[in-house]
Parts: sequence; C-alpha cells; structure tokens
Amino acid sequence: MARQDDGPDRAHRRPDGVSDATVEAVGKLGEALECVERARGHLYELHQLIGHADLTLDEAVELFRAAGHPGIAERIDRDLLGRNVVAGRWTFQLVEEFDDGYYALFREMDRRARDEVVGGRRHLYEAEMKERRRSRGRPGHEARPAER
Repeated sequence: MARQDDGPDRAHRRPDGVSDATVEAVGKLGEALECVERARGHLYELHQLIGHADLTLDEAVELFRAAGHPGIAERIDRDLLGRNVVAGRWTFQLVEEFDDGYYALFREMDRRARDEVVGGRRHLYEAEMKERRRSRGRPGHEARPAER
C-alpha cells in the first residue's frame, strides 16, 4: 500500500512558481555537467595510464640493454622517458589546469544557476521523471527509501 507522503523528499520537489522550462533548463545544465564529470574521469585515466607507461619504460630500457641493444635503450631513455605529453606539461599538470579552470567554472555555473532559480535543488528533472515513470504502490517503485 502506498504511503500518504508517497513522493520525492523536499530536496527533490520543485519550488513553488518554478516553470517546466526552468526545470528543463537546469536539468540540461546538469546533464552537461555529468558529461564533463565523465570526461574528467577519462582525463584521470589518461594521467594514470601515461604514468604507468612511463614507469614501464624503465623496464623496457633495462631489457634492451640486457639483450645487447644499448642504442635502442639509450634512445628511449634520452628521448621518450620522462617526456612531456604536451608542450611543457606532464599529465598531472593537465589534470590540475583542467580542475582549476574549466571544471571549477562549470561546477560553479551549475551551482549558481540552481541556487538562483530552484533554491539549490539538484536533479529535479530526474525526480519528476521518476514520479512519472514509477508504478506507485509496487515493490521496488518507492519514491524514496523507507524511514528507519
């Protein structure tokens, strides 16, 4: 049986007077931020993979030396090991610049827009979609977790 208060919690309810267009706009901004969050994860993945590859080059260099190919070992050691991935930067610098610049601004714009038009509430579009799509009163379709 459905509870009388069966619906989203206060943090996921549209404030009075907020239009569908506003909820949609804030939701689209949030969707864009989620894409940037995914891109940020890939940037960190790049950072870790390049770091691992660079450390693995140490082993490759030693193996070439041990196999009697000192010229190849020296070329890798001199020209590739520790090389910048872009002009003047290792991947940690790319991560820091991204985090402190574009990513920080994007998050700030999202937060400010939500604060200004929906009282800081997050995921209103999704909360309303959940209300439209769930089957009230059915197990696994509750609006929110049961209170403990």
